[in-house]
Amino acid sequence: MKILIRQAKVADPHSAHNGKVKDIFIEDGIITQIADKINTKADQEITTEQLIISSGWVDIFAHACDPGFEYKETLATMSAAAAAGGFTHVFALADNKPVTDNKAQVEYIRLGSQCLPASILPIGAITKNKEGQTLAEMYDMRNSGAVAFSDGLQPVQSPGLFLKALQYVKAFDGVLIQMPIDKSIGAGGLINEGIVSTRLGLPGLPALAEELIIKRDIDLLRYTGSKLHITGISTANSVALINEAKKEGLQITCSVTPYHLFFCDEDLQTYDTNLKVNPPLRTREDMMALRAAVKNGSIDCIASHHIPQDWDHKTCEFEYAAYGMLGLQTVLPALVESVPELSNDQIVSLLSINARNIFGLPQTHIQEGAKAELTLFSTTVSSTLTKETLKSKSNNSAFLNKTMKGAVIATIHKGQLHQP
Repeated sequence: MKILIRQAKVADPHSAHNGKVKDIFIEDGIITQIADKINTKADQEITTEQLIISSGWVDIFAHACDPGFEYKETLATMSAAAAAGGFTHVFALADNKPVTDNKAQVEYIRLGSQCLPASILPIGAITKNKEGQTLAEMYDMRNSGAVAFSDGLQPVQSPGLFLKALQYVKAFDGVLIQMPIDKSIGAGGLINEGIVSTRLGLPGLPALAEELIIKRDIDLLRYTGSKLHITGISTANSVALINEAKKEGLQITCSVTPYHLFFCDEDLQTYDTNLKVNPPLRTREDMMALRAAVKNGSIDCIASHHIPQDWDHKTCEFEYAAYGMLGLQTVLPALVESVPELSNDQIVSLLSINARNIFGLPQTHIQEGAKAELTLFSTTVSSTLTKETLKSKSNNSAFLNKTMKGAVIATIHKGQLHQP
């Protein structure tokens, strides 16, 4: 297949063409020509005003629900949503049934996505069945294609076991991903503990539950000298703790969700169950601190935390609603609307380059002879997610029918052009 991209601004800090507007010709999945003007005939041609092109984006935390919960999402529908959101690679949580805690389950996910528009990379569980009792077969899973290790939505609570996991993955330079929640604190909490929770009459989940786990895991990381990624941070103090650990030289990185940048607990006044997420939406001050941390580079990645939930689990009283929100298709517009000051290079670092570095994925660059693994987007064109354009099986998104700046135009991956 021959693809011609016309007049796209290159956003690739490692490319000689960075910041320049170029025509780019792709043949059989390889970038064969980059020039000011290309007149070669192509099978497909892309022309969009103020088009930006970057290396393919990577999402590091999404739930495919497959196997076991296919009524919420499948590998195929998640991959379609990922491609529509601009991602060429997406990490799939181990929170399946059965849990991805052995090489057979890793291979099921890896092989199951071979022909899909976005590659799905399995995250292996840290503990068997995610029960937090004994370590899973991480070495075997790594050899079968697991990209990282996490107990996902049920983070490891035992410090002794987490210490062993950090020591274990160090042998093969693996990375653990931890969602920072101490489940023994504010166990019945539904939203952030504060003025809003009091006013709404809902049990609160204190920021302490997040910050204690981060402090604990930093201490364990210091002891082991391993690698740790904290995802879904939601408070200003969490950012400060991780910044201090980085200054100390520890191998720690972090990510934030788009909805923690866009919303705060004040948006829960209507009891919208789509905003019931974990970690919960925090105060406006926390939200603004997260935005500042994205701008100054303290936060390494944006992670969608794409958690599909079916109609029954969201259309009910707030107390009984399941946690989670769709995220893959709205990452870019939520980011652009929340932090409009970001440069193209910053956006690409947050959505592609940093994740590839942290998790050891191959870097791809926009240069002649390189593999075409690309995302085409615009920060000025507006987009609206509707039920008709939604690729997921579920529709639990607080961004539905919101018109926002930022639109994904296409991805090019596996030699194919994929347009939303």
